[in-house]
Amino acid sequence: MEALVQINNVTCGYDSKVIFQKLNLSVYRGQFAGLVGPSGAGKSTLLKSVLGIVPLIEGEITVAGERINGRTPKKVGYVPQIETVDWNFPVTVEQVVVMGLYRHMGYLPWPSRSDRKRVGELLDQLGIGKYAHRHIKALSGGEQQRVFLARALVGRPELLVLDEPTAGVDLKTQHGVLHLLGELNRSGVTILITTHDLNAVARHLPWVICFNHGLVAQGYPDEIFTSTVLSRTYDSEMAVIRQGDVTLVDDSPRAGHHFKKKEQEA
Repeated sequence: MEALVQINNVTCGYDSKVIFQKLNLSVYRGQFAGLVGPSGAGKSTLLKSVLGIVPLIEGEITVAGERINGRTPKKVGYVPQIETVDWNFPVTVEQVVVMGLYRHMGYLPWPSRSDRKRVGELLDQLGIGKYAHRHIKALSGGEQQRVFLARALVGRPELLVLDEPTAGVDLKTQHGVLHLLGELNRSGVTILITTHDLNAVARHLPWVICFNHGLVAQGYPDEIFTSTVLSRTYDSEMAVIRQGDVTLVDDSPRAGHHFKKKEQEA
């Protein structure tokens, strides 16, 4: 299997604070991978290093063979955390999506006719075409997430990077977003997301990377989601309960108690 993202011996941080060091990790073409770990573990920093936003202290990252050198590669689409968006900024849905073309528009300060056609087709594909001229603040959380997904996809990326795409949305919207990402992945887009929802990962994602200032483990959720691996990832007792094909993660304060009780009953 060919690696689309190759992280070689990378150390990364801010000013004099190292977030992770000597990291080696590969994301392969066609993967749909979830990056999980506690808050402050360096997940967002890792994404930003792949995007070229955070400079490397040492090591090298390549995407589709292109070395990251302080800028986001054209073959990468990025969906930021929705909480970071200024919803009062005077911009329409169509205008937000057009922003995703700025690296592809050459010297023209405005989108071409073919660009606008591409934007319209993508909005229709994501089910938000009728909102093209509506202010982004007027949309629901799920619709807003689809707008920024469209912005990331409009440049036809090989890799789609999303930071907490299901944060702050209801359960129905969460399932809708993950289902949509699954469809995009099956169409050939490689996807890397961060998330805190371990149960959503267990239900929807085929590959998981456990991260806490470095790689703890990676693999299929039904292999990686064990009490031992997750407790090591989160520095806290975690219980994993399996009922048939369903995997449930209990991260409550009494998780260890429930897990031991489950073992005794078995």
